[in-house]
Amino acid sequence: MPEIMICMNDLKKTYTSMGDEVQALRGVSLDIYKGESLAVMGHSGSGKSTLLSILGGLNPPTSGTIEIDSIDLYALSQEKRADFRREYLGFVFQQFQLIPYLTAIENVMLPLTTTSNSNKVKREMAEGVLCRVGLAGKMNRLPNQLSGGEQERVAIARAIVNEPPVVLADEPTGSLDTKTGDEIMELFQELNQEGLTVLMVTHNPDNTRYMGRTILMKDGQLCTDKAEILQLVSGKKR
Repeated sequence: MPEIMICMNDLKKTYTSMGDEVQALRGVSLDIYKGESLAVMGHSGSGKSTLLSILGGLNPPTSGTIEIDSIDLYALSQEKRADFRREYLGFVFQQFQLIPYLTAIENVMLPLTTTSNSNKVKREMAEGVLCRVGLAGKMNRLPNQLSGGEQERVAIARAIVNEPPVVLADEPTGSLDTKTGDEIMELFQELNQEGLTVLMVTHNPDNTRYMGRTILMKDGQLCTDKAEILQLVSGKKR
């Protein structure tokens, strides 16, 4: 029996806007297994970005629980939750979010600033993951000296430099051309095959070809209509 890495139980999230309540999540329950790769699809407003922010420990649910590696995420204090994020979670964003005046290797070293490792060890760790993502010769370039695909590789390297067991990716190919996007998805696939649990929010049905499982969100709930899911990811390679 596969080991459960992430367990979501009846997650609900309600926002108040101009006096009105908006239900972003309506009772989401889902298990994600250790070493699994999962794509979350859905139209804008379906709740997938809210789900990702809750998974990332950044946005407490209105009700329900989420456990990662059997740890109740929102039972932790804010300080402990920040420590948890550093240890367990790597984040990859659509807009890269690199510091423009820092080189690639300096950007990758940022998550290591709070660790007790020496600067030499931190640099060696950053060099290792940059080599792993194919940027061995471009470590000392600034973000504006890198292509979009290369900047995304730096962002991925930064996400995995602490060796977290889970990587959360929000539209990681959204601003890339098709060829570069496929290269990034192949990299995520390789990382998953090495044991990382990967959860990705995406609008692009082509990205699901690289993921082990795809779920569809609709109106804040998981869609279980198999025909609708198959239509969404038609052409997925098996």
